[in-house]
Amino acid sequence: MASTTTPTGSGVDPAPRPKRRTFTAEYKLRMVAEYDAAPSGEKGAVLRRERLYHSHIIEWRAARETGGLGALTDRRTSVVRPKKAAEQAELERLRKKVAKLEKDLARRDAALEVMGKANALLELLSESAD
Repeated sequence: MASTTTPTGSGVDPAPRPKRRTFTAEYKLRMVAEYDAAPSGEKGAVLRRERLYHSHIIEWRAARETGGLGALTDRRTSVVRPKKAAEQAELERLRKKVAKLEKDLARRDAALEVMGKANALLELLSESAD
């Protein structure tokens, strides 16, 4: 029995990553209307048929009441979402990294200062004990 391996021969190919579902604003409005119109005993059937969660309906209904179709567009997955230029994304990543490194450096400097003071105190105590 042959096993499937990666081109490097390091092991079995992983399962393909699942694709996130996307919903259009029109679909969201239609589902909220259908859910609201369904008799109380059949609301769950609507959700199961469409493979939705009650939280979807709550979120979409709130968006409809506050902002209309624009608020129903998923900014994480929408094709309308502006893409950052590669240089801009790299610059943002590097800025975050520099900020983290500066924070770590400040923490290390504070620790070294405390250790230096503790060392000086111990030397002073050992000299006075002699």
